[in-house]
Amino acid sequence: MMLNIPNALTTLRALGVPAFLYLFLWLDQPTAAFFIIVFGGLTDYLDGKVARALNQTTEFGAKFDPVVDRLYIAAVILALAYRNYLPWWLVGAIVLRDLILAIVVFFQKIKGHQYLEVTFLGKAATFNLLYAFPLLLLTKTEGLREISFIFGWAFAIWGVSLYFYTGFQYLIRAINLFR
Repeated sequence: MMLNIPNALTTLRALGVPAFLYLFLWLDQPTAAFFIIVFGGLTDYLDGKVARALNQTTEFGAKFDPVVDRLYIAAVILALAYRNYLPWWLVGAIVLRDLILAIVVFFQKIKGHQYLEVTFLGKAATFNLLYAFPLLLLTKTEGLREISFIFGWAFAIWGVSLYFYTGFQYLIRAINLFR
């Protein structure tokens, strides 16, 4: 691993996953957990910008960043569903999409194919979900319930829609690559 600013930001974001789970599930501090997720979203945005601006893109960063994104999304949606902030059917749908794409990546590796590059819409889907989940986290906070519910679900619906659309795009591209 090449240690540079973008990879350090991604590593910090990865450390936010257990911090979020500890604050939200064990200490029952949804507001503090909210700030961990916001920090994760900011570092997700910054690591790519900094990598391109400073010409510090690495193969490690290109692979590790999406893995950390998936970890964040999985940890947050499972914790939110466990605490009844999200319906379990939505969690199942998101996990199913990621499992299908994990199988695609596995076959790409076996066949020696280059991994599919993350698209702008794929990044937008993740970004929408990274906005949605912190907002949904605040739906049980006094004074923020209504606005966080409206905006949280708006970002969630848009993010999930893009998530599935891009998942379908990645799957079609992979099938064409395998042919």
